[in-house]
Amino acid sequence: MPDSLPELLAFDFDGVICDGLVEYFQTSWQAYCQLYKPEVTGPPTGLAERFYKLRPVIETGWEMPILLQALIAGETDEAIIAGWPAMANPYLNDAGLTPEQTVKAVDGTRDQWISNRLDSWLDLHRFYPHMLTVLSSAISLTTTYIVSTKEGRFIRQLLEKNDVHLPSDRIIGKEIKQPKYETLRQLMAKHKTLSVWFIEDRLKALTAVKQQSDLADVKLFLADWGYNLKPERETAQQDDRIDLLSLGQLVQMFE
Repeated sequence: MPDSLPELLAFDFDGVICDGLVEYFQTSWQAYCQLYKPEVTGPPTGLAERFYKLRPVIETGWEMPILLQALIAGETDEAIIAGWPAMANPYLNDAGLTPEQTVKAVDGTRDQWISNRLDSWLDLHRFYPHMLTVLSSAISLTTTYIVSTKEGRFIRQLLEKNDVHLPSDRIIGKEIKQPKYETLRQLMAKHKTLSVWFIEDRLKALTAVKQQSDLADVKLFLADWGYNLKPERETAQQDDRIDLLSLGQLVQMFE
C-alpha cells in the first residue's frame, strides 16, 4: 500500500463511506408492492438479507423491484449472480411492465418518502465502521472530494447530521450529470495535480476511468467492503491499475 497520501483524494459515497442497503431494500419493497400488489404486504423472512447480498448485480434503479420478484419466484443467488441483468427482462415482460414503469415506482416511492419524512429516510443510512473518522482525517490532511451518483444535498445532510464538515463544493453528486471520470479530469485540472486517488466500490466505474488515457496517473482502489461481488474483487486483484482495498487498510492509512 502507498506510504503517503495524494494531493487529491476522491471518495465514492454509497458503498464506500455510507451503507445504504436498508434504504435500497425498503424503497424497493414499497415499489414492488405498487407494481405486483402481493396479498401480503410484509416482505418474506430472509428476503432483505438476500437482497443485500445481491445488490451489487443491480446496474440501474428499475432492476431493484424485479430482483425482488426473481427472488420470490425462487431463483437462486448463484443463478442471479451468473445471469443478471439479462435475467431481469423476462420477469419484466411476464409482468407486463417496462423499465420506465418500474423506475417511476422506485423514484416515486423515494421522492414521497423524502418529501414527507426526510429524517426517517436519512435514518435508514448507516456509515461503515470508522469511515466518519477516516473522512474527517482525510479532510484535515489533503484535498478531499466526494464524487457520487447520490444527490449532493442528501450527502451533505447525512454528513452534517454526523458532524462531518466538507465544503459544499467538495461534494459532487448525481446533479452534475456526467461520468465520474469526467469529474476526476476536471478536478485534476482545477487543482493542477496528477497526484490523485479514487476510492470506489463499483469495478465498472474504475474500469471506465482506466480507459481514459489522460487519467493514467490516477491511482484506483476497489473498496472490498462495498457493493461488489467476489468475481469483481478477483478481477481487481489481477489488474495492474486497480488495487483491492480493505477497510482495515484504509483505516491504517489515517491512524
